[in-house]
Amino acid sequence: MVDNINFESSQRRVNPLKFMLWLLIVSIVMMFAAFTSAYIVRREEGNWLEFDLPSVLIINTVVLLLSSIFLHWAYVSAKRDNVGSVKVGLCLTIAAGVAFLIGQWIGWGELVDNQVFFGGHTANPSGSFLYVLTGVHAFHLITGLIFLIIVVISAFKYKVHSRNLVRIELCAIYWHFLGALWIYLYLFLTLNH
Repeated sequence: MVDNINFESSQRRVNPLKFMLWLLIVSIVMMFAAFTSAYIVRREEGNWLEFDLPSVLIINTVVLLLSSIFLHWAYVSAKRDNVGSVKVGLCLTIAAGVAFLIGQWIGWGELVDNQVFFGGHTANPSGSFLYVLTGVHAFHLITGLIFLIIVVISAFKYKVHSRNLVRIELCAIYWHFLGALWIYLYLFLTLNH
């Protein structure tokens, strides 16, 4: 009887790494909620430059959605012990993540070409907010890419499979969150710009 209780209570425990990840996600959500709230408040104060969003942002949205599909495929493959598909899915996810960052760089270049700057005497708050929102998201995406690379290395050492899913599961949660966050940011910027 006591063994059953201990077994049941151990089954209900949350993985400490997963718990830490969810705390991180909550803090990121709070940070972006503050940024977008400040965006709305500052826009209402006036002196707000209207400009077109970089056209590459819609392409970046599609690329990030594809990367989530690739990572989900890798995760499902790991659950089925299909190590080859795990490796391919993870590598495609990394490639799509890098493509997204390149797209962000191109978008920032388009802003500069249109005389929308982050700082300095010619900067406007609307441009600065766009750089901050997309830049902080890109920073978090880079952290996700670093974690993905660690998981890829583990996959090539045959350490990602049905009996060892923690790394890829954590990676998938964070990556899908970043994708959802980007969709929120894209819709927010499109509707409030």
